[in-house]
Amino acid sequence: MLNENPIPARLKAARKKAKITQKELGVKIGMEESSASGRMNHYEKGRHMPDIGTLRRMAQELNVPLNYFFCDDDLSAELACAIAKLNPEQQTKLLEDLAKQSD
Repeated sequence: MLNENPIPARLKAARKKAKITQKELGVKIGMEESSASGRMNHYEKGRHMPDIGTLRRMAQELNVPLNYFFCDDDLSAELACAIAKLNPEQQTKLLEDLAKQSD
């Protein structure tokens, strides 16, 4: 995925995992029903890029963190999702543990 924009592939993967159609996702984030499918298709094909507000609404609807869309590889994307599910205390502990390992 190097040198490619990761957003289209991440968007499609998250939407499929959520088991919703392009149209359903578009409508859930506030798009007109008549244009939702086409607009989402353009985002997934990389023809157009969603603005940050649209990406935030998609992330919320798809239950992924915003940074998921910017991960260059599947492992980073999985880690972003796993870390986002932790509470702040668990995230702090994870960060401390990782810092210890790199010493």
